[in-house]
Amino acid sequence: MMKANRLTTMKTVMSMLLIMMMVFLAACGGNSAKEGAGSQPEQTATIAPSAEPTKVAEVAAETTYPLTVKDATGTDVTFEKAPTAIVTLVASETETIFAIGAGANVVGVDEWSNYPEAALSVSKVGDMVTNIEAVTALNPDLILASSSMNADAIAKLRELKLNVFATDPKTYDDVITKIEEIGKIVNMQAGANKVTTHMKEVKAKVTESVKDAEKKKVYLEFSPGWTVGSGEFLDELLTLAGGQNIAAAGKGWFEVNAEEIITQNPQLIIYPDMGEEKSSILAGIESRPGWEAIDAVKNKQMFQVTQDPLVRVGPRLADGLLEMAKVIHPELVK
Repeated sequence: MMKANRLTTMKTVMSMLLIMMMVFLAACGGNSAKEGAGSQPEQTATIAPSAEPTKVAEVAAETTYPLTVKDATGTDVTFEKAPTAIVTLVASETETIFAIGAGANVVGVDEWSNYPEAALSVSKVGDMVTNIEAVTALNPDLILASSSMNADAIAKLRELKLNVFATDPKTYDDVITKIEEIGKIVNMQAGANKVTTHMKEVKAKVTESVKDAEKKKVYLEFSPGWTVGSGEFLDELLTLAGGQNIAAAGKGWFEVNAEEIITQNPQLIIYPDMGEEKSSILAGIESRPGWEAIDAVKNKQMFQVTQDPLVRVGPRLADGLLEMAKVIHPELVK
């Protein structure tokens, strides 16, 4: 098992890489599905469901091959049979494929794929930059990728006639649709349906709990000096959880305007746990001139939440939504 200090180092390095990546993605208008310690393989989100038992909907018949699907790049991808050698280029896709029950077929993952625990022992194919040779050596019949984060790798892999299915979910429901599509591709509809049913149940529980509540003003800093505006899944997640994103006037991912945050005066500040002894995000917040006058700072309403479920567009996004709702409306969401 990976040692704790290695996980901490990786998360810190990832944060710095993330800032660099966001600058690029903001310039090109792309979305970033950023890439928790391990647990058991082939499982769904870890937050307990509501008191009502999960009712799994009827599952479609087994996939009929050949199957052609259109991905987020507008490319038609054809599968002659169910994939048996799968490579994932981002951690969210690793979590998805294990969660729906196809983890045994995963032959390669990116360096940041640290969940579930079984993913730690799978061959690595690069980090922010994909090792094309390492991928091709695994002879995959399905490569799962992010169309915004892996654009260069996707182009190179397709030149080699490899099957790449790329996604770019912008909302919680987009993530659900993505999981259902991947379930169909790998002929694991029952597993995908179990995952998405849970995600739908968590969303329904949260939205019902906060529907009549005050929309609290929230500032979210997901990486040191960076926040998120409208049009991205983190903004929607915050809204579903009963908050009002004070940065929503902006679009996409962008650097913090310290003066504007003071003007907006959020009631709560939320930031992710990046595994540091002292949060660099919190340190930045506490050192910014004038921020001591913000209600969230004055009233000590600054909350650290689990990082990976919040920022990975996979099954554990349900965990991220529920944790955020508990922070914003602890009196309503248990």
